[in-house]
Amino acid sequence: MSGQRVVVIGGGVIGLSIAFHLAEAGIDTTLLEQGTLGSGASRATADVVRAYFAGNPVSSALAVRSLDAYHAFPSRPGIDLPLRQVGYLVLFTEPEQVEAFEADLPAQRAAGVDVGLISAEEARERNPLIGGFPLRAAAYSPQAYISDTTAIVTAYARAAEQAGARLRTGCPVTAIDARAGRVRTTCGEIGADAIVCAAGAWSASLVRSAGVDLPLTEPIEQELLTTDPLPRDTPDIPVTLHAASGLLVRMRDDRLLIGMGYPGRDRESWRRKVAEQLAATYPSLAGLTLRPAVTGLRDASPDKTAFIGRRPGPPAFLYATGFSGHGLCNAPAAGELVRDLYLNQDPGFDVTALAMGPRRTGRP
Repeated sequence: MSGQRVVVIGGGVIGLSIAFHLAEAGIDTTLLEQGTLGSGASRATADVVRAYFAGNPVSSALAVRSLDAYHAFPSRPGIDLPLRQVGYLVLFTEPEQVEAFEADLPAQRAAGVDVGLISAEEARERNPLIGGFPLRAAAYSPQAYISDTTAIVTAYARAAEQAGARLRTGCPVTAIDARAGRVRTTCGEIGADAIVCAAGAWSASLVRSAGVDLPLTEPIEQELLTTDPLPRDTPDIPVTLHAASGLLVRMRDDRLLIGMGYPGRDRESWRRKVAEQLAATYPSLAGLTLRPAVTGLRDASPDKTAFIGRRPGPPAFLYATGFSGHGLCNAPAAGELVRDLYLNQDPGFDVTALAMGPRRTGRP
């Protein structure tokens, strides 16, 4: 592979992980980002890295592999990361939710996830803020940590540059000719022996131009809310998901960071629904003022599992997109898999579960 040039499109946590892993392997790598590094979906995360993704053991397997890499950051790429273990709690209010968890459990365990069913009483012990609504049971996984997305983006960027990658920001890609190995940008045209699309919410048209028709949905705007400072005696709690509503909360310093699905067009109505659900789930927090914390566009796939694959070349075209909000949790593994696909070496993972094909679409 000596002398081979690879262009990576997208400077979020996924693209930067890919650039680092390729450059570390000795590949001549250039990354192109239309804005600043981490300015897309990577700036709208809850800073949580976890292993358990209910009903999605493929994403869970990627996350388990990625957690191992995050724990190893002090030795590779050689940068300390904040990782505060808090655990992940999923609240079940319906019998069907418990049944679905139990049916999914063998696949989750096979993926390396440490997760189990706990009683409503134990769930309230782990999160004393939970109110008195009917709670049947909960899932609990200790494999969840509060980290810092900006620190991860910065670490990958620094490590990629130290390995020889060139990171070009403020350089939007206007078109690609994957067959000819040409990338057109506002900064000029760049030739490549391989092109990698990791452009997040902007991926759909780029992968289509390369002859790969990924069923990516329209970009979704994510918004997270935050409260005013909480009382000093507020207990620390796990990252907690109310399964029926999608209400997700975690402590961030002396405040609560909150997400619940996607705002849609009527943002004020959505915020009222979040406030109502927060009060119903955590009555002691009723009446708190909720303010926007972060917003950003996310890519999404129909089954909420990333697309990672390769269209045969030369020149080669690879893609890593559609992470559906799992990007931070999947980034290290995504970089490793794209590197291995490019180098035609065994990734130690069933990549057919991630590539575009009959398994994902049901079509021949």
